[in-house]
Amino acid sequence: MKFGTHTVRLRLAEPLRISRSVTTGRDAVVVTLRHGGSTGYGEVVSSEYLGLPTELINQQLALVRPRIEAVTDPLAAAAAGYPGLVPGVRAAIEAALLDLAGKQAGLPVHRLLGTPHAPAAGTARTIGITGPAAAGAAAARLAAAGFTLLKIKAGSADPAEDLARVEAVRAGAPGARLLLDPNGAWTSRQARALIPRFADLGVEAVEQPIAPGDPDALADLAQVSPLPVIADEDAAGLRDAVRLAGRVHGVNVKLAKCGGANAALRICEALRGTGTDVMLGCLAASSLGIAPAVHLADRARWVDLDGHLLLAHDPWQGIGGQHGTVRAPGRAGLGVRPVPAPAPEADG
Repeated sequence: MKFGTHTVRLRLAEPLRISRSVTTGRDAVVVTLRHGGSTGYGEVVSSEYLGLPTELINQQLALVRPRIEAVTDPLAAAAAGYPGLVPGVRAAIEAALLDLAGKQAGLPVHRLLGTPHAPAAGTARTIGITGPAAAGAAAARLAAAGFTLLKIKAGSADPAEDLARVEAVRAGAPGARLLLDPNGAWTSRQARALIPRFADLGVEAVEQPIAPGDPDALADLAQVSPLPVIADEDAAGLRDAVRLAGRVHGVNVKLAKCGGANAALRICEALRGTGTDVMLGCLAASSLGIAPAVHLADRARWVDLDGHLLLAHDPWQGIGGQHGTVRAPGRAGLGVRPVPAPAPEADG
């Protein structure tokens, strides 16, 4: 097994403002595995919030390299889990192994993960914290493009700004379903006062309304909320999901948080029948980074896999999403391909 990595810079088409930060771009470290004439790819993106600086990513990949180079069965290795690595790095290694295993077997990754038919789902499209006019115009453009689910970031210093933004989005896309995501910006008291007001505006569910770190408080809020409450920052992995099962309405499963597709499947199984639904989420990443989650899209009530759509240039292609629907490609492996380099202009 030949193991390689390289880093590219992913730049967003426009800055994405949420309650705790503004994102303009991030590094993506691509893992490349070559074995038996096939090549598998995976991607891990840097994230300040998840404690994933590029330097740490590369350090961990260097540490695990000898173990990966000794692999002879990529599919079995993908299920190994690689404890000791941060979840985002584990997810990237697993993705590359699954991509390689699928290509060697001539099967798409969703088949390897137990889903016979290629999943396809409408994805949410995120509207950051911005003025009402800009949010309304963005909502109208997205609805015209085919998006039926919009996620609106909240958590402005003045909640009236959030309410005005949601009103503008509702006016711009009157037929769209709306999700609200304050990224933990509210106190429990604020959330209890504000959530009914957003419910009156037609919001369908609210994601991590209060500051993370007190999952019991989040569960208490969910019991009195007129809207479904989805845990995100308070639900990093399986243990967190089990603790909140039956106590919140949803858990946002991100492969970069939980450690990959197999870990996500364990969370889905643990939540089955508890009354807590699955949301599939992501970070801003390329189509390569989003693809493993797309192969799980049939497991989720809410799908929020638009990270590649936020980029100024996506270096990979194959999962769609530009018109509101992401699809697992029918090709072997993850099914994504590098975007061809533009042909040089002819002289003269």
